[in-house]
Amino acid sequence: VKAIDYFFESRRKAGQVRESKSPHSAPTFCVKKAQGGWRIVHAYNKLNDATVPAQTPIPRKDVIIDSMALSTIFSALDLRDGFYQILVRESDVPLTAVSTPSGMLWEWLVMPQGLKNAPATFNRCVTHLLRSVRDFAPSYFDDVFIHSRAVDGKSEVEMHKEHLRKLFALMRKHKLYANLKKCI
Repeated sequence: VKAIDYFFESRRKAGQVRESKSPHSAPTFCVKKAQGGWRIVHAYNKLNDATVPAQTPIPRKDVIIDSMALSTIFSALDLRDGFYQILVRESDVPLTAVSTPSGMLWEWLVMPQGLKNAPATFNRCVTHLLRSVRDFAPSYFDDVFIHSRAVDGKSEVEMHKEHLRKLFALMRKHKLYANLKKCI
């Protein structure tokens, strides 16, 4: 119960949730993470059952890997709290309401995990925002793979720095944030 209350208080302070009076509610519970700590889970079963599945193509790993075949230098970025970077339409906010074991009712202002179409929505958003750099920085959900090689007299390192600068400028423009602990 304390882990859930702490989680929602930190999300409230971050402007990601607010207290709710919604007639809708999904239960919230904790699942122990393999690396320690807790994952907060919302059981959106009823909402997901009523949701029309998004018809968004999932990126093919083999196509991404093939696109990097001639490259000689690589980096990988993990987009931090990916779903939480997408705002929920105000009229849909009450549908995201969740109840906690301590009796609180919260609603999400950003896209929570557990919604049927959340992965497809996030992937579609990232793919769209990063489309201008997809030739050297393809994305796969919350991962972005930057790959470069020597071109036109520029070394692989010079090209890679140029690619990273372009990607970072785009991420800054669209307010996409990386989890530095997971970047290589």
